[in-house]
Amino acid sequence: MHDLNDKFALVTGGTRGLGRAIALGLARLGATVAMNYRRDEQSAERTLREVRAIAPKSILVKADLEDDAEVRAMVAKAVAEFGRIDILIANAAATAFKPLLETKPHNLARTFALSVNGFVAAVQEANKTMGDGGRILMISGIDSIRNLPGHGVLGAAKAALESMVRDFAFELGPRGITVNGLNVGFIDTDSARFYTNYLGVDYADFQRRCAERSALKRTPTLDEIAAIACLLCLPAASYLTAQTIMVDGGLTISFPAGK
Repeated sequence: MHDLNDKFALVTGGTRGLGRAIALGLARLGATVAMNYRRDEQSAERTLREVRAIAPKSILVKADLEDDAEVRAMVAKAVAEFGRIDILIANAAATAFKPLLETKPHNLARTFALSVNGFVAAVQEANKTMGDGGRILMISGIDSIRNLPGHGVLGAAKAALESMVRDFAFELGPRGITVNGLNVGFIDTDSARFYTNYLGVDYADFQRRCAERSALKRTPTLDEIAAIACLLCLPAASYLTAQTIMVDGGLTISFPAGK
């Protein structure tokens, strides 16, 4: 059942990890997808081939999301190709893992420019062509509500984005556009592996401990998380807005000494 037939989506950070899984999920539901990337040409071309096998008119849009002009040009390119944007998925994020006491001004500026400024610019541009039934989804993380060593700056940026989700929802709601966030716990990505290296812990052991804290006693696949993102973009989700939904298998509410 292709519930997103004739819909056009833009996914930032859409060629690797969770962004790639979301792009593929949207394509399977019938959407044509523009996938943003910054510099990994090999991953971008590989993902484009995979998505085009399902949605042949999908495209790549290269842009550095720290640059306001590039963000706006990215959306404009997708609109020029498709005619409009129906779905905007803000997935890309980047930061320097370090304690706040060691954070430099450029660390703050870069993280907020990419995550917060980039999100605002993308929504502003997509707003020009997005109509009734439009969907905006911001991908957040548990660092917005829980302490994660080295995540102080990114956690603050994600918390700001969750606040903006609520405000954008009320600004765009009268036009039938929903705005939501999706907060994820542990997911198996390059970023997660990089983070465990920063912590100096074994990745497999970290993954095992996350599984033990989950109500389901396992960690998710990227496709499971992407499926929830896609559900929020369906026409049937038309009354769900201004929310940030936690999809972590119970990880963030488990009792530390639980079995």
